[in-house]
Amino acid sequence: MRLTAVLLAAIVACTASASRWNERLVDFEVYDRQEASGNYEMVYTLIPFSPAYGRSDSYTLPPLTRLGDATEATRDTPLGNRRVLLGTDALGKDVLSQMLWACRLSISIGLVSTGIALLIGVTIGALMGYFGGWVDLLLFRVVEVFMAVPVLFLLIVAVAVVPDELRTTYFIMVIIGCFTWTGMARFTRAEFMKLRNQDFVQAAQATGLPLRSILFRHMLPNGVAPVLVDTSFAIGAAISVEATLSYLGLGPADSASWGKLLSSAINSEGQFKWWLAVFPGLAIFLTVLAYNLLGEALRDAIDPKLKKARV
Repeated sequence: MRLTAVLLAAIVACTASASRWNERLVDFEVYDRQEASGNYEMVYTLIPFSPAYGRSDSYTLPPLTRLGDATEATRDTPLGNRRVLLGTDALGKDVLSQMLWACRLSISIGLVSTGIALLIGVTIGALMGYFGGWVDLLLFRVVEVFMAVPVLFLLIVAVAVVPDELRTTYFIMVIIGCFTWTGMARFTRAEFMKLRNQDFVQAAQATGLPLRSILFRHMLPNGVAPVLVDTSFAIGAAISVEATLSYLGLGPADSASWGKLLSSAINSEGQFKWWLAVFPGLAIFLTVLAYNLLGEALRDAIDPKLKKARV
């Protein structure tokens, strides 16, 4: 009965969509002319422009500029009544739409790269702390080697030598994640060294549980608190690194980013456009600050000494 209802709803939805289907409009200039001639009726959102859409007659417009007042071609059209809320950049693209799109890029890089670092760091740290001895000695030398690598300079070199088609968001995620796990590994090692002699760990060993169950099911939940604090700081650091790369022109190709907007605040003639510096810079500052405050809150909530001090 439920399957029949689902199929019926799907058929009705597809039929309704097909009856209202029109050929997809491609050129925004055509939209505007067709709407002005009465062939189309358009509904605009708060931000009617996509991050990739730019006009050659709307370079570096200040915030709240009405398009009809700035460009002759849109003066007597419905598009001319629209305002660019945060202005446009040097390519005539809407700043607000690019900032919202760049939010997706920056936060995804921060979360995914930190997830990769968390996976590597917790695994290596758990092995070091649980086994100790020569395993700890060997793996800690590996940790020290990765600690000696300057991640930002490595990224600059890496993205500078690879072709543009390989300079993607995923490439930057992998590089950041594979070289920023050392702090998490050290925190996990310290916690596992404290826990490996606890009664519940020895009981798990005595019952013959597999190593992965002992490490990640029994020990990790009891020693994950410092790692969570370091993770929140790592997300903010990854966002800062991505913004730095984009500011230098080495970020993901053909993708809007906060750093790229920030770098266009001073044009080739040396003119400073304040809205291209204030809004992206404020977005970077608030995002990194939010993750750092989250890390501070986690540390305060987890540390029992701080709890006693507040009481």
